[in-house]
Amino acid sequence: MFKKILVPVDGSDASLQGLNEAIKLAKSHGSQLRLLHVVNELVLVGAEGPILYFENLIESLRAGGRKVLETAQKQVREQALDAETVMEEVLGGRAASAIVDQAKRWPADVIVMGTHGRRGLGRLAMGSDAEIVVRHTPVPVLLVRAASE
Repeated sequence: MFKKILVPVDGSDASLQGLNEAIKLAKSHGSQLRLLHVVNELVLVGAEGPILYFENLIESLRAGGRKVLETAQKQVREQALDAETVMEEVLGGRAASAIVDQAKRWPADVIVMGTHGRRGLGRLAMGSDAEIVVRHTPVPVLLVRAASE
């Protein structure tokens, strides 16, 4: 049923729990896995400072993203599976947009992602990439709530 599983990873416990569920699903369906990390430069938009500082910060975010993908891919390999890795960069937008775009372009059959399960003011302040993905993607989404964060 699900031949292509897209798994957004950011290194959080929630995303790693989502990855664990995606691995189980891939094993049971013989699916391909694609791990996606989004370098979100939203926090840097409008920041004032030397351009060199900005470039160093972006490269640091990219290096962190590569490490997140390597760690996630190692976790997949430990389960005798393989996964493609993709890193997308978003300038001035949300990670959710890159996730939805990747699901359309690949094309994924399902997105499996962890969520922090924020409610109330926390959700209002932080937003919810998971909610945006669910509302805008053309494919099913399996949300895996973090045990406790």
